[in-house]
Amino acid sequence: VRITWTLRSWISCFVHVLHIYGVMAGMTVYSVTEESDPGTTVGNLAKDFHLNVQELKTRGFQISGKFEYYFEINAKSGILFVKNRIDREELCARIVTCALEVEAIVRSPLNHYRFVVNIVDINDNAPVFRIPGIVLNISESAIVGERFPLSKAIDADVGGYSVKGYRLSQNEHFSLDVQDEGEETVSAELVLQKALDREKQAAVKLTLTAFDGGKPEKTGTLRITINVQDVNDNIPVFERPLYKGTIPENIQKGASVISVHARDLDEGLNGEIQYSFIIHDSDNEVNLFALDTVTGVISVNGELDHEKNKAVEIRVEAKDKGLSPRSSRCKVLIEITDINDNAPEISITSLTSVLREDAPPETVIGLITVKDNDSDKNGIVTVAIIGNAPFAIKNTYKNHYSLLLVGSLDRENVSLYNVPITAIDQGTPSLSSIIIVAVHVSDVNDNAPSFKEPILNIFVKENGPVGAVLHTVRVNDPDVDENARITFSVLNSSNKKNVVQAPVSVNSDTGDIVSLQTFNFEELKTFQFKVQATDSGVPPLSSNVTVNVFILDENDNSPTILAPYSEHGSVNSESIPYSAEAGYFVAKIRAVDADSGYNALLSYHLTEPKGNNLFRIGTSTGEIRTKRRMSDNDLKSHPLVVLVCDNGEPSLSATVSIDVVVVESTADIQTQFRHVPIKEDSFSDLNLYLLIAIVAVSVIFLLSLITLIAVRCHRTESSFSRYSAPMITTHPDGSWSYSKSTQQYDVCFSSDTLKSDVVVFPAPFPPVDAELISINGGDTFTRTQTLPSTEKPKAPNSDWRYSASLRAGGVISVLMEESSVLQGAQGVLVQNWPTVSSAPDADGGEVSPPMGAGIDSNSWHFRYGPGGPGAPQLKPGDVPPEAFIIPGSPAIISIRQNQDDDKGDFMSFGKKDEAKKKKKKKKEKKEKKDKGKDDGDE
Repeated sequence: VRITWTLRSWISCFVHVLHIYGVMAGMTVYSVTEESDPGTTVGNLAKDFHLNVQELKTRGFQISGKFEYYFEINAKSGILFVKNRIDREELCARIVTCALEVEAIVRSPLNHYRFVVNIVDINDNAPVFRIPGIVLNISESAIVGERFPLSKAIDADVGGYSVKGYRLSQNEHFSLDVQDEGEETVSAELVLQKALDREKQAAVKLTLTAFDGGKPEKTGTLRITINVQDVNDNIPVFERPLYKGTIPENIQKGASVISVHARDLDEGLNGEIQYSFIIHDSDNEVNLFALDTVTGVISVNGELDHEKNKAVEIRVEAKDKGLSPRSSRCKVLIEITDINDNAPEISITSLTSVLREDAPPETVIGLITVKDNDSDKNGIVTVAIIGNAPFAIKNTYKNHYSLLLVGSLDRENVSLYNVPITAIDQGTPSLSSIIIVAVHVSDVNDNAPSFKEPILNIFVKENGPVGAVLHTVRVNDPDVDENARITFSVLNSSNKKNVVQAPVSVNSDTGDIVSLQTFNFEELKTFQFKVQATDSGVPPLSSNVTVNVFILDENDNSPTILAPYSEHGSVNSESIPYSAEAGYFVAKIRAVDADSGYNALLSYHLTEPKGNNLFRIGTSTGEIRTKRRMSDNDLKSHPLVVLVCDNGEPSLSATVSIDVVVVESTADIQTQFRHVPIKEDSFSDLNLYLLIAIVAVSVIFLLSLITLIAVRCHRTESSFSRYSAPMITTHPDGSWSYSKSTQQYDVCFSSDTLKSDVVVFPAPFPPVDAELISINGGDTFTRTQTLPSTEKPKAPNSDWRYSASLRAGGVISVLMEESSVLQGAQGVLVQNWPTVSSAPDADGGEVSPPMGAGIDSNSWHFRYGPGGPGAPQLKPGDVPPEAFIIPGSPAIISIRQNQDDDKGDFMSFGKKDEAKKKKKKKKEKKEKKDKGKDDGDE
């Protein structure tokens, strides 16, 4: 470009010079460069105009006209020199040839000279632009090759020193196209070489440099600012394609969640963005949020629930405001975090509500499902059972559990389990729920019917009606329904030979024991059978109770007079000598009563003719004795009626008549033997045994009687006392013993003895099933009744106990009559007791049973007081002492302490302190010494 412009410049200059020289052909032409220093020689006018140098000064040779400022002539030499600075651009402006026509005048003569001073241009001016910079607005949509004209530079210099060309600063988008328009005019245009992108470079700054042809060249610059005008060629772009936000559920409405931001590289409306939700028909969750269209802030617009939506996906659109709006989209994922706002839910999917009590462990009772809508720790649930029920929870799979039986069940203890099952999550704070599972325990027949006691004792009065309910058996069966429906039956006792049928039956439903016959105490005193209770379970269970039936005696038997006065309706006769002393033994009435106990406690009463008070009878012994000596006024024959009464309610009695004939001497007394007819009745086994026993006892009695009479007749009192008296002693265990030579008898108590009977047994043969018991009561033994009375003797008081030692004023000596038979209760061995017809006189007490104390029982005497040799003896006719009463069979023993009163109290036995014992012992000794008459028996 520069070469082209230089060639053109030189050609122009050459043509211009030729023109000047053609114009100036007849004129003197001088040349001087502009900006020459003052004094610079331009030319020698004197020489060129052929002027005399010496005359120049005088003639006044000088420059005239308008250029005299610039030039001046030296008057001495005629040389033209530069007077002041010459600026060609001021004088000639843009004229290529700056020729100044300068005039010089001389006087004397006046003459005018013209010459041309050609001001030669120097490169003293640089190209300049009218303005320092220009701004071009070029659309970024301009196509490559598009031209954009530029301002021209101006250079005051001309010719070769004028603007010769342009240069453009280095850039990637534009190039410069310089054009020579002639007449030293050069123009330039910008050419778009690469498409503009406002988003990359919104403005392009260039520098246009104009240069001249000088050596060195001078330049001028123009600042070009190209503003790239925007077109909507960019879509809004989000900072990231996916926005994630986290927010807790149940947050309040209006809370900010997340902010989205899009950038549009365009400007103006093309770059202004509006945000909006892209809503589809199924995107109901979007309504839970609100979007600020300007800022892009997403906030809560509804109630969030993690259990419904754990996360919400929202699409946001960013759109600019250009004429042809452009948009883009992003995705917003909002995670709704869980808070522990849901308690665990427990549901029973399957349940066995009724469980057998014999169910084995590990039996599955029910299936449990636990659900917690919360998540993470808030949804982790622990299931457990509250309490100590025999159940457990086992996790089978995830949130599925099994309710298991882990222990044993017993419906009789617990028939219903309300099992509390709790579920607790691990949230903070934790939430829990609880349900109650009812498990019913069904019954199995695992309990046999049970009786309160293994042995049942029933007391039944004799002579009861057939079919009477004796007792109702009660059982307890903890089972229910059929397992507790009881059926009763009687199990009869059996032996090797046969089965013994019990005389009772039992109602299978009610358990009532019903008699099948009327019971007779004299024939059957007790019997035993078993009652079985069987339930209706499968298999049935049963248990037994042993029933002991004791027949209670009723006073249904009258006393029976024994031989020799037993003949009914006959009048018996006895003889006594006229010389008989008071207390003379007349006769002895013996009677028995088939009843027992107090019903067999007999008393004897005597009835004499009015005004005759000669005889008395022992109420308990039946011995008839004289009260006084005979007198002449007494009759020779005394009809006596003896009334024998039992102690039953009502009392039964029997009578016997005796005529007592008074004879002059004992030689006239003849023993009368009577033949007692034996009724030809059919004998039972029991009667046969009793008959044999009576015969044996009678033989023994006769032998003993003969022996004692012989001893009494031939021995003195001292010699008789050499024989050791039979004695009743006490043992530390509380028992009584009778001893005579090598024999010893114990007196003990049996728990089943009726009315606290005292039963006497030999020591080697204790009573069957006898028990040592204490007899408690509030009364002492009362006196022996002499007349029939409805009042029974009172029971012993609390001081009288079996375990206490017998204290009756020393050792009690006993004299007994031989061949006396005492019959005990059923099952008790009948013992033979020695008897004595009379007892030696002594200070002390005598014990004798009443007549008829039991079947075939004879009287026997207890003597208390100092025993052994030398002991005082009872005199004939003395009133017997107090008696020990042994109610019922076998014997009644009474001890009478007060000789003066035949109604003295029975002595009591028991634990006394030593002072009372000693005091009582002294009192008894004193009373024994004071005794000298009978006991007042009638």
